[in-house]
Amino acid sequence: MRLIGLVLALGLVLAPFAVEAQPAGKVWRIGVLSTVPNPPSDAAAAQSLREHGYVEGRNLVVEWRFSEGRDERFADFAAEFVRLKVDLIVTVSNPGAQAAKKATTTIPIVMVASVSPERIGLVASLARPAGNVTGLSLDTGPEIAGKMLQLLKETVPKISRVATLATSSTRVWFDESGAPVREIAAAGQGLRLTLVPLVARGPDDFAGAFAAAAHGRAEALLVEQGSLAFVHRHLIVEAAAKQRLPAVYPHKLFADDGGLMAYGVDSKDLIRRAATYVDKILNGAKPVDLPVEQPTKFELVINLKTAKALGLTIPPSVLGRADQVIE
Repeated sequence: MRLIGLVLALGLVLAPFAVEAQPAGKVWRIGVLSTVPNPPSDAAAAQSLREHGYVEGRNLVVEWRFSEGRDERFADFAAEFVRLKVDLIVTVSNPGAQAAKKATTTIPIVMVASVSPERIGLVASLARPAGNVTGLSLDTGPEIAGKMLQLLKETVPKISRVATLATSSTRVWFDESGAPVREIAAAGQGLRLTLVPLVARGPDDFAGAFAAAAHGRAEALLVEQGSLAFVHRHLIVEAAAKQRLPAVYPHKLFADDGGLMAYGVDSKDLIRRAATYVDKILNGAKPVDLPVEQPTKFELVINLKTAKALGLTIPPSVLGRADQVIE
């Protein structure tokens, strides 16, 4: 999704029905730092923006910039937003948020999806951000990885070795070597699974990582959340299919693109809530007074086409919990 950028554009098309909540004559300029363009987002987020009365071309200008997986580009984009004197910056990844914070201490920054913002210094704490950054954290801790392992085990009870692909520079699930943190290791042990650590720091590393998975006799795959995996998800999904690895991914778009299943934060909910942050700040609220919120909704997506190709029958206990089934 173009995340908040495209949500703004989508939500504003139908805005003649919106409530005019903004000062007469004021045109807001918002900068969006994202990774890649994506299809328009959910109607709920668009409806939220319409209700707040933001109409592109009348009282809103949206500038979005995409790194295309090259996080180093965010610094130049953030500096450009400062020169453009945008009223607010929206970011959808840690590198984007870090670049924005480094570029300005005065322009409000709304994080749509940050991982461990407190630990990496984006905010002083979730309850008291203490700067110009606030928004939404993806923090679910390692517990979500444990749930993903549980889904794999329920779906394919006979598996005993699961490859874990670490792609993020934010070490929440795995350390620098790709070894799982204590909580994930314990979850694997409790499920009688041996975890085979894999690391990819760039798209060229995926081939070697999957070769290591084969060498480690992996029977299934868990993929960490992160912009690298998200941008190059088609490479990961194709490699998993080639090696016939049942896999669980952290975002529904992996399943949309052919991955077996995805379990993660409900992105529709994130975008809808991010739109509320944007509205509050443009109406005078200060980021320092808006606590960072954590995920409250999660979604499970299952691709039955992929299950059939792998010769798997999804157990009713798993299928019945799915929020979306791709047939």
